[in-house]
Amino acid sequence: MTNEQLIEKLTSAYPAAVVKMGSQYPEITVSFDKLHAFMLDIKTDSQLDFDFLVCESGVDYPVFLQVVYHLESTSLKHFLVVKANTENRETPAIDSVADIWPTAEFHENEIYDLLGIKFNNHPHLRRIFLDENWGFPLRKDYKDDIHVVER
Repeated sequence: MTNEQLIEKLTSAYPAAVVKMGSQYPEITVSFDKLHAFMLDIKTDSQLDFDFLVCESGVDYPVFLQVVYHLESTSLKHFLVVKANTENRETPAIDSVADIWPTAEFHENEIYDLLGIKFNNHPHLRRIFLDENWGFPLRKDYKDDIHVVER
């Protein structure tokens, strides 16, 4: 499927989502409350078959935090970037996709550890680099009076 065909399919199948061509791959932004169902759909749809989670990362914006997923269909040879924003910065949470792509379990632990985004229904969400005395050092509003890390 070409990028144009992928954009057309996603636009017609998910009219509430924002679909556009990114700098390299098609991008779709979905609502945080519809993320899990959407991700399950695009993995199990035989025309899409996004069977490989290449990367999952978090991004800090002034009003919300965002989770970005880079997906590949290894059989159909196409790529997609999926973005989902948290509802707010104070209690950022989004559904886990570890039950869909098991490799997400590690990515989500890392995002939680460094940005503080909680992943609902994650099998074992925990900090993997820092202890509980740290805040979330990849947030732009992070202050480190104890460990003296400066930006």
